[in-house]
Amino acid sequence: MPTKAYRNAEFLTSPGARTLRILAEYLEPEERFQREHIEKVVVFFGSARAPSRAEAERALVLARRRRASTEEIGRLEVGLKLSDYYEDARRLAQLLTAWASQLGGEPFVVCSGGGPGIMEAANQGAAEAGGRSVGLNISLPREQQPNPYITEALNFEFHYFFMRKLWFVQLACALVVFPGGFGTLDELAEVLTLIQTGRSKGMPVLIYGRAFWEEVIDFSALERWGTIDAKDRELLSWADTPEEAFPLLQERLAPQFSRTIIPT
Repeated sequence: MPTKAYRNAEFLTSPGARTLRILAEYLEPEERFQREHIEKVVVFFGSARAPSRAEAERALVLARRRRASTEEIGRLEVGLKLSDYYEDARRLAQLLTAWASQLGGEPFVVCSGGGPGIMEAANQGAAEAGGRSVGLNISLPREQQPNPYITEALNFEFHYFFMRKLWFVQLACALVVFPGGFGTLDELAEVLTLIQTGRSKGMPVLIYGRAFWEEVIDFSALERWGTIDAKDRELLSWADTPEEAFPLLQERLAPQFSRTIIPT
């Protein structure tokens, strides 16, 4: 008996079926989000390489015990600094998830890229606050394995980066950007471009960690050179602690919900 086309694995994984695979990465998540009643998410971006504080401290202690090289000790000390951001992302996700539960009806959930580092911290914080969270994973040769804190029904795996990015923006009601590498820079720039050009709805974009970001990107230089307008810099908010970030997000998000802010 001949194989039906939709059961032909060789065809479905071939270049000729690329359009079908792209459609599947839109339609399957769409159906699942609808089934799980997910309408809005607060997206956390940040480094996959940021360890938890416990992990960073343990690695540094062990390295010093075995008298590791100066270079390795230095790298692990940087990891300890990054771990502060892991713990802050975890705490901020807890605060946001607890607030969402107080608003009633789960008006939004935390969403991450699903992997380790800052992504794991966001999902962990949401789980610790008793809430659900989304993980939009991407198939990569390293760094990207689903973390254990993602809600099982909301754990997604993507092949195409652009389809994953679409789902980040499609449901986002806010974006929180922690220190990160190329991927974080790419995601931040893309969301800002979409908002700047009116191709995406406006939303709060909170840049977390001034010490890191002011060293990495000089946003004022973009304005001085005339490549962005002064109003474009107003798309960004800044915070250095969860206690600073949380009320900023509350203030911007509250008008999207039918009920008023309930203090935590």
